[in-house]
Order: sequence, then C-alpha cells, then structure tokens
Amino acid sequence: MSEQRAEQGPAGQPAIRVMVVDDHPMWRDAVARDLAAAGFDVVATAGDGEQAVRRAQAVAPGVLVLDLNLPAKPGVQVCKELVAAFPALRVLVLSASGEHADVLEAVKSGATGYLLKSASTDELIDAVRRTAVGDPVFTPGLAGLVLGEYRRLASEPAPTAGADEPKAPELTDRETEVLRLVAKGLSYKQIAERLVISHRTVQNHVQNTLGKLQLHNRVELVRYAIERGLDDE
Repeated sequence: MSEQRAEQGPAGQPAIRVMVVDDHPMWRDAVARDLAAAGFDVVATAGDGEQAVRRAQAVAPGVLVLDLNLPAKPGVQVCKELVAAFPALRVLVLSASGEHADVLEAVKSGATGYLLKSASTDELIDAVRRTAVGDPVFTPGLAGLVLGEYRRLASEPAPTAGADEPKAPELTDRETEVLRLVAKGLSYKQIAERLVISHRTVQNHVQNTLGKLQLHNRVELVRYAIERGLDDE
C-alpha cells in the first residue's frame, strides 16, 4: 500500500476513509495506491476475512472496498457483520464474479454497490466517491437485476406483526416522496435533481426514514416501499 495519505479531500473537506480487502497482495496494493493517489485516505488493507473484520473495527473506515472470495471468512459474511456493527459503513464489492447469485447475496448482506474488477481506475474512483455518500453503484447491467430482486422479495408474504407490536412511525410527506423514488431505483443524485433539493438533504431523509422504520439498509428500505406499492405511484 502506498505510504501517501490524503488528509483533506476537495474544498478542504476531510478525505474519505477507505479500507481495501482482497486476498491478492499485488491487486490489493494497486487498488490502495490508486485510491490514495485520487485523494482518499486509505486507512487499512486486509488479506482475509477475519483480518478484515478486526482491522475495520479498529480503524472505522467510511467505505470498505471488498472482494467476496476471501480466506478465513467469506466477503459476504464480513459485509454482514460490519454493516450490522457499523450501520453508517458503506460497502463497495469489487469482484471478478458477475454471477447474479453473488451480486444478490452481496446486496442482501448490506453492500451498497457492486463493481466488477474489469472496471477502469476512473470507474473505481467514481464508484468509491458515490458509495461514500450512499448512492447505489453497480456495474452496468446489474442494477436492473438488483431492482428485480427487490420486487421479487416484496412479493413474498411479510411476517405478520404481533398484536402488541407498535405501529410503524408516520413518515413526513417529503420522506415518503424520497422513499417512492428510492423504490423506483433512482440514485440519490437523481432524486435530488428531481425534487430540486441537495444531495445531503436526500441522504438525511433516507437516514431518518431508516431510523423511524428500524431498517438497516437500502435493500430493506426498498422492500418496505415496494410492499406498500410506492414504486407504482
């Protein structure tokens, strides 16, 4: 990994803290080097799943660039454990596999995006930036697959709530509007442009909605919206 560390990002903002996990040292170091050169703060790397969990817990990255095929503990399990422990963590899977089953399993485990290793350096850098702000990032062709899976999951019967369980909190009109557009597959940037609000405001609405509904990630949020027919409105 390059010794270069970027302390500040654009316009003096703190650099995005990134951790790279891959079991191939040359690939891992090359990715870390490219990201550091692009202005990211590469705070750690790891070569296996157990090491990844330990180091991520120690350095608290904002974005985890994660391979799926890892020794000691598979990438999807690493993702699941870390997202559960750190809900604000964004995970970008960077994998050689474009198999639909791998993509869906990664998203279900909490990954924000999925990029193939055939992507260019510029595509990777853009993907990490977008992942850091919560945008779903997928190699072309995979986004439709994931949205289709959201719809399939929503068609399955949801667990019946117990009689003594509290009703879901009411969402504001704006939160519902943002949720509807999330369910339609729009990125945060597209939602911001559609509603003429800032990207940060969209993020805040999504985070507030997740908190109110006691959901953990975009997969659960979209399923909630589709179950209620918000994507059809």
